[in-house]
Amino acid sequence: MSIASQGAVRHHSVIIIGGGQAGLSISWYLKQAGVDHLVLEKHQVGHAWRNERWDTFCLVTPNWQCNLPGYPYRGNDPFGFMKKDEIVEYLDGFVASFQPPVREGVSVNKLWREDGLWRITASDGAYSADQVVVAVGGYHIPVVPRAAERLPADIVQIHSSQYLNPQSLPEGEVLVVGTGQSGCQIAEDLHLAGRRVHLGVGDAPRVARTYRGKDVVEWLDKMKYYDLPVDKHPLGTGVREKTNHYVTGRDGGRDIDLRKFALEGMQLYGKFESLEGEVAHFGGGVKGYLDEADAVSESIKDSIDRFIDANGIEAPTEARYVPVWQPPSDTARALDLRASGISAVVWCIGFRTDFSWINEPIFDGRGYPGHERGVTAAPGLYFLGLPWQYTWGSGRFSGIDRDARYLFDHISALRAGATSSTESTPSALSQAA
Repeated sequence: MSIASQGAVRHHSVIIIGGGQAGLSISWYLKQAGVDHLVLEKHQVGHAWRNERWDTFCLVTPNWQCNLPGYPYRGNDPFGFMKKDEIVEYLDGFVASFQPPVREGVSVNKLWREDGLWRITASDGAYSADQVVVAVGGYHIPVVPRAAERLPADIVQIHSSQYLNPQSLPEGEVLVVGTGQSGCQIAEDLHLAGRRVHLGVGDAPRVARTYRGKDVVEWLDKMKYYDLPVDKHPLGTGVREKTNHYVTGRDGGRDIDLRKFALEGMQLYGKFESLEGEVAHFGGGVKGYLDEADAVSESIKDSIDRFIDANGIEAPTEARYVPVWQPPSDTARALDLRASGISAVVWCIGFRTDFSWINEPIFDGRGYPGHERGVTAAPGLYFLGLPWQYTWGSGRFSGIDRDARYLFDHISALRAGATSSTESTPSALSQAA
């Protein structure tokens, strides 16, 4: 179908695809500058926070890190961790503070460049724009293994994005697969509710909640870790593929210690591998996964110690972590779902990206967009809110402001016909920030 056959084409100087914190942040800068633009949101503003988080979900970073443009956290608990409803309230407050031009319930089906303009076909018709910001994050399609198709029909299975609370699952024991942030926190939620949990452990690292008198996030902030650009990271762009460290902000914040859970009755296995009949099979290596997660946590403490010593900072000493449990050498590698009374499986193995709707040759062989701080090789096409787009905070409340301001400068320069880099000719907004 040609774009002409879809009726009137609505044109804007800038169109933002995605109405989460990323899309709203760049909208804030554009509105401050009086730039004609429109935000297209598939669902409702902040949809993922509202509808794809469980009831006890809370941030794992302190509230003081929430710093959307012109709207820093203003609550009375800066060192606490906002719960799901509070996060939604914070985002709604940001929206109310500047009234962005958002069109909700609009799905974008295709984006391409033609005759010097960006063309969009959407569920409500056709659009065109001089410039486009893709702000849909990097978590699009829930990952569920093909083995899930072979689960008995009477065993409920959901992805972590669908989990609500222990009561939403049928009575019985629960298999949780994956130990990233979601897997560990959902396993904890079920465990604290008295449910018997079987946990398929992976290679996710962990981090301590506090160390030597401060939240570890505060130490890392003082160490400028959150200002480290991706090209200076020891792993380079490879860090984008790494699983986030698990920890929790629940009940004021604490460590998540899978060894402690095991002592309390949670059954730990290795990585989920396959399903044969009603038997789930796991790899070995539980001890290695736990040891490596602990080693990462302790290495972060080592770096904090070095920072404290190098800067002559007075801080209390603290004993290091001592493992409270070791997996037996004969750790089970198979789980008979029926015999164990498993009533539900929660898949917590992440998401994959899907930019197949963008018809522009800017992607690598795995479908990831090529960009430099969100600026692509295609004139006027940008990405915002990708994990580690520029720094650790790029996909989070803490770093999205910096990235949005940077892209605003590029958008402004292109609008003005500038050819010099925005690093040498920063905008007035950048100078004032």
